[in-house]
Amino acid sequence: MTQGRSQQNELLTFKIDSENAGARLDAYLAAKIPDWSRARLQRLIDDDDVLVNSKPAKPSYKLRVNDEVEIELVASTATSFTPEDIPLEIIYEDDAVAVVNKPAGLVVHPAAGIHSGTLANALSFHFQQLPSSGDVPRPGIVHRLDRDTSGLLVVAKTESALEKLADQFRERTVFKSYIALVHGLVKAESGKIDQPLARDSGNRTRMAVVKGGRGAISIFHVRRRYQRFTLLDVELKTGRTHQIRVHLSWLKHPVVGDETYGGGRDNSVPDARLRARIRNLGRHFLHAERLGFVHPVTQTQMEFTAPLPLELSELLNDLDERE
Repeated sequence: MTQGRSQQNELLTFKIDSENAGARLDAYLAAKIPDWSRARLQRLIDDDDVLVNSKPAKPSYKLRVNDEVEIELVASTATSFTPEDIPLEIIYEDDAVAVVNKPAGLVVHPAAGIHSGTLANALSFHFQQLPSSGDVPRPGIVHRLDRDTSGLLVVAKTESALEKLADQFRERTVFKSYIALVHGLVKAESGKIDQPLARDSGNRTRMAVVKGGRGAISIFHVRRRYQRFTLLDVELKTGRTHQIRVHLSWLKHPVVGDETYGGGRDNSVPDARLRARIRNLGRHFLHAERLGFVHPVTQTQMEFTAPLPLELSELLNDLDERE
């Protein structure tokens, strides 16, 4: 077994030997990952977060010798975390959910090599400070944002809320819209990127468009064009790791400030001052601006908006002055 790491998730890879050949995929994973229930593993398989020989498989798939099973343990459980007094911007909160405006630079969930300083640690501290007649609520991380992506996240405070929100994400009824500034002039006013994603075979810390990978759909609309950049609204229909960044890079319009998928485009900006400003952002220009979901208790449609962080709005102001 080998382990890798994405921003907040743990990646495990298993090579099937003769002793395990013939076992069902779901049963094999349940035995190998005892800390995860079979129901949770089943959801990962259904969501194409489990691949066999780089392709999605059914829970009933019978394993064969030398099969390679890859599973991304998507953080989505109400777990106990060490409380840490980290400042939080909480947009909304009640007894069942909290909506947080995450800053860039904050990892959502502890993962391999990251055990503290995360959003989950901050929420654990915050929940401890709340008046409570019973158990202190624990943060249920339903979805995630990359470390250097800012914006809105919904967090479940009870197991029931966690399950109901997770169902909405699985059924793709949650509305998630991002603002992205990308290199180049996007010609189409809108478009749909429907390209499957999987681990880059040449670099396991990166994702790539790969035939036979997990289904991934992003829908974009042009908000504004600048001389050398385009401001986009991007709606996620799926939630794959690094999805928007990989899809826009595949479109040849990488996100500004994205050192992983930008292909060096930041260094090609001709204006030295603007080039330095992008370099000094210390993040990529991607912000989860809007979030909508059905409240797991009241069944009310909830909608939230988070304005651009100051460093991103100031960069747009700079571009405005150059027009």
